[in-house]
Amino acid sequence: MERNEGPQPSESSPGVEVLRFVRDDKYNSVVKSKILVVGGGGREHALVWRLHRDNPDAELFAAPGNPGIAELAKCVPISATDVPGLVAFARQNDIDWTLVGPEAPLAAGIVDAFRNEGMPIFGPTAAGAMLETSKAFSKALMVDAGVPTARAITVETVEDADRAIEVLGAPVVVKASGLAAGKGVIICLTSHEAKLAARSMLEAHAFGEAGATVLIEEFMEGEELSVFVLTDGRTWSLCPRHRTTSGCSTAIVARTPAVWGRTVPFPSPSECRN
Repeated sequence: MERNEGPQPSESSPGVEVLRFVRDDKYNSVVKSKILVVGGGGREHALVWRLHRDNPDAELFAAPGNPGIAELAKCVPISATDVPGLVAFARQNDIDWTLVGPEAPLAAGIVDAFRNEGMPIFGPTAAGAMLETSKAFSKALMVDAGVPTARAITVETVEDADRAIEVLGAPVVVKASGLAAGKGVIICLTSHEAKLAARSMLEAHAFGEAGATVLIEEFMEGEELSVFVLTDGRTWSLCPRHRTTSGCSTAIVARTPAVWGRTVPFPSPSECRN
């Protein structure tokens, strides 16, 4: 992990307390502690595996977890979005710090709730998580900040969606703004497909509230790299670049990207060209 050369966080910085629980730099190993991982998917399995590998003596819990996670941690029957239940569990079991995997509990304000109780937790607040939980919000933020991004028109009615599709042309991408379990992005090769996709979200409510607001976005083709940064609001650490490997369903109406896996580290765009 690459750290910036700027000023390091002070002892009062919100990220320091959490990081102190995560890693003991002197011994380069995770400090013995009771750790709660929120979630029950493959992402959380990987997190639990790594935590266990770095410190086999740590007492690991997962809520709700899954059978694979159960081989490494104690799974507790609490939904990832049951924020009051998770707060109560962490308090009753003297959890040292909590790590959140899925987006849904972040959107539900789990980090805000834990902080209000004075309990260390790793993850963004509900406001910070909007970058992931609202595509309309993140698109507007990128435009306002001058971050290069595909052209997009945000709509809430079928009529506006039809007009946006005509403006951008095909191929075009139709996106549910909210969280849709990775299924809310549809690549449409024709305007007709795009209009059907928009209707499936805005009229048929295929993705529930997640599709109440829709982005009609310019289709872009090329190499994709993902870059993640960890920050406490004052300083930041850059994670290794990685590439998501995706495929598309063979649906008659359109194609929905499906993530198959990730390659880490991955060369930079200039290295790819060379």
